[in-house]
Amino acid sequence: MEVYDYTGEGFKVLMSFEEWRVAILRYNERFSNFTELERHLLSDEAFVLLEGSATLYENEMPYEMEKNKLYNIPKGVWHHITVSPDASVLVIENSNISKDNSERRSLLKGEMVS
Repeated sequence: MEVYDYTGEGFKVLMSFEEWRVAILRYNERFSNFTELERHLLSDEAFVLLEGSATLYENEMPYEMEKNKLYNIPKGVWHHITVSPDASVLVIENSNISKDNSERRSLLKGEMVS
């Protein structure tokens, strides 16, 4: 058995296995406000709120997440998540998600960012 834990800030991949990986997302500046969207071109991305509160944006539509429910964002859909300082979100995604097959768009400038 392997046991993983993460109490730091931001997004941290805890483990990968073949075609998928599991991560924890916690509060940091990027996830504190709604200023950008991203989309993954090759994979869905799933989120489960474990602690605190979080808002998941699909395109620009906000959805208040409920604890212990799985929220799946299909590949190609613009999305973002904001979390409270005490939040912890489980993230499950394809292990090949990277900057090479994902796009980010700033809502402040209306332009793509890397």
